[in-house]
Amino acid sequence: MATEKTNKINLDQVRHIALLARLELTADEEQRMLGDLEQMLEYVDKLNELDTAAVEPTAQVGDIGAAMRDDVVATCDDPQSILANAPDAREQMFKVPKIIE
Repeated sequence: MATEKTNKINLDQVRHIALLARLELTADEEQRMLGDLEQMLEYVDKLNELDTAAVEPTAQVGDIGAAMRDDVVATCDDPQSILANAPDAREQMFKVPKIIE
């Protein structure tokens, strides 16, 4: 007896995800995304089959002693050195694109 494959995701769900992600997908891209997401969900199903009863839960995947610098407040007496890294600076200010009309 052949087992029938059931899809875990459909085209409407792909379109909804694309809308939430603000993606404009062509019909071909929607189909490709449908296949990609289906493969991802199948892989998650395989992972769910693993027996993890003996594995302790973890809150992070990196080293506990990850190196971080101290957060130290510092002043800069030379504003020009800061503005030197700006793509556009005028009159000791950062020039940015206008966003409000």
